[in-house]
Amino acid sequence: MSNDIEYKAWRVHEKDGEYVGAEETCRVADLPANEVLIRVTHSSLNYKDALSASGNKGVTRNFPHTPGIDAAGEVVESSGTPGKGSQVIVTGYDLGMNTPGGFGEYIRVPAQWCVEMPAGWDARKAMIYGTAGLTAGLCVNKLLRMGAAPEQGPVVVTGASGAVGTVAVEILAGLGFEVTAVSGKEDQVDALKGLGATAVVGRETLEASPKPMLKPVFANAVDTVGGAPLAELLKQVLPGGSVSCCGLVAGPKVETTVMPFILRGVNLLGVDSVEIPLDQKRQVWHKLSSDWACPKTEAAARDIGRGDLDGALKAFLKGESVGKIVLDHAR
Repeated sequence: MSNDIEYKAWRVHEKDGEYVGAEETCRVADLPANEVLIRVTHSSLNYKDALSASGNKGVTRNFPHTPGIDAAGEVVESSGTPGKGSQVIVTGYDLGMNTPGGFGEYIRVPAQWCVEMPAGWDARKAMIYGTAGLTAGLCVNKLLRMGAAPEQGPVVVTGASGAVGTVAVEILAGLGFEVTAVSGKEDQVDALKGLGATAVVGRETLEASPKPMLKPVFANAVDTVGGAPLAELLKQVLPGGSVSCCGLVAGPKVETTVMPFILRGVNLLGVDSVEIPLDQKRQVWHKLSSDWACPKTEAAARDIGRGDLDGALKAFLKGESVGKIVLDHAR
């Protein structure tokens, strides 16, 4: 019986006001009652996982808890579709937030959270992209739906050396866009140019200015950081341009004026990768596995084991994480 299975998971406990993560043995019987039991082989590291592991109650309310907002693996037990033996991807919804996530070798989730593995992919490749890659794809998709085209001028990606940013840079460059990458990591300039960025600039490009408008430079943008840099970015977008916004590492508040919107017709597009309908996720996963494949991002991905999670997650919170990190439960 599946409920008799024991498995390893990286769990976070609250001890005297501090949050400590470590590997421990768990039981499938203790997972929530849902339709699909999945044996997870790979997960992906995200900023939200780092927040959960640090005890952020806006992400995870109750501890002990198993983070991991991404998971890929094989269906072991199912009451319907997807069927037993299917290879699936699970990202978003409540996974790894208040539902035990992909940092454990097993998860049990609703069937409507599962996307079938794209043809030609395996669990590791899916988790190279994970929520970050899905989010990047959704950002690009929104720009394209708003009419973004390479001939309009350069597109800028903020937080370009991060997990979302790197994928966005490679997708946009592959589509023929002239990409300007914004990064505070000088040691990532060559890597970003290797992904296809035409230019790499520092964070000072988006330093706060008292002026309500600045010289328009960028035709469109993918913003992964939010906060004050987003406010400055909006001042530099060409008339009719669009900004896909998906992150808040620089802060959740944006202090701006209506000037970019009413004088230049700039479009600020919110991008959610968590609660959107499964069909929208499926469409982007298909693109990432075909026309929007990012072979350079795939080649640069780094694999870690559960014992490496603590350091890797703390690097996220310090702003020191770069590229894609995959958790391999077999390591």
